[in-house]
Amino acid sequence: MPPLTGIQKAAILLITLGVDHSAKVIRMLNETEIESVTAEMANVKQIPSELRLTVLEEFEQIAKAQELYQTGGLDYARGVLERALGAQRAADIVNKLISTSTIMPFEFVRKTDPKQLVTFIQGEHPQTIALILAHLTSDRAANVLTALPPEIQPEVAKRIALMGQVNPDIVREVEGVLKQKLATIGTSRDSGTVGGIKPLVELLNRVDQVTVKNVLETLENKEPELAENIKGKMFVFEDVVQLTDRAVQQVLRQVESKELAVALKGASDAVSTKIKKNMSSRAATMLKEDMEFMGPVRLRDVESAQENVIRIIRKLEETGEITIARGGGQDELIY
Repeated sequence: MPPLTGIQKAAILLITLGVDHSAKVIRMLNETEIESVTAEMANVKQIPSELRLTVLEEFEQIAKAQELYQTGGLDYARGVLERALGAQRAADIVNKLISTSTIMPFEFVRKTDPKQLVTFIQGEHPQTIALILAHLTSDRAANVLTALPPEIQPEVAKRIALMGQVNPDIVREVEGVLKQKLATIGTSRDSGTVGGIKPLVELLNRVDQVTVKNVLETLENKEPELAENIKGKMFVFEDVVQLTDRAVQQVLRQVESKELAVALKGASDAVSTKIKKNMSSRAATMLKEDMEFMGPVRLRDVESAQENVIRIIRKLEETGEITIARGGGQDELIY
């Protein structure tokens, strides 16, 4: 039997995991990946138990190797695996770890303190900073963007949004320079498409409102079409009115009443109405009393409370529990 392709292994793994677990995995794939793996799943007629076991074992080994890598780096992972499985088997697993794209450029930066990273990169060209942030997780990139000088935040954000195919040699060169600055040993591999509107939106949805306002207002003046595109895919507190009543009810179950009262201090009547109509009359009355009792609230406290509510909404969307309407329509649902 010829060796299985990565897509074939993924299809077998998802079938073996069952409907509920595989659905959660599929939500995290992009459109092209979903099309490829679901087409392969449709073509699978019968899977021998030995083949299922082989695929599961390979997945387990790569997952363990990735955990070791995140703990101490590639050399540490290789050393542990060699002691446990022997040099040849360890090499096979490490090579699979690299080939499955689980080790990405700038991976070594992910454990670097954001403030320290800002110290090293804020003097770099905005394109270089954008390239680095595009390879970080949204949360970490958000921390770095927030800490950058306000005057360069919009330019970095614009370059993340417009970034696409990046020459791997350039990625390696930038990564090498940053490694030298941080005196950190890391591992890199070739990169393809990075950045874009979606990663920027995910980043902006995690930074503070002051940074969001600075970025969007500057882009509206310099790149109005790009700014409109970004805003159309973002979720801000006022967008609560776009949620279904059922979604609002799910959100309210996870928001503390006092924090909700603070968040609504700076909200429009439309948002307040949307919230209150999805509460019991008793809860709505208590919310109103809380808002009246607390009196004036500092703007930064209101923004902080709203950001916390947005984080809850984003989390519920990421887990597939709610769907956010964007661009005048609902996101497509994958079953």
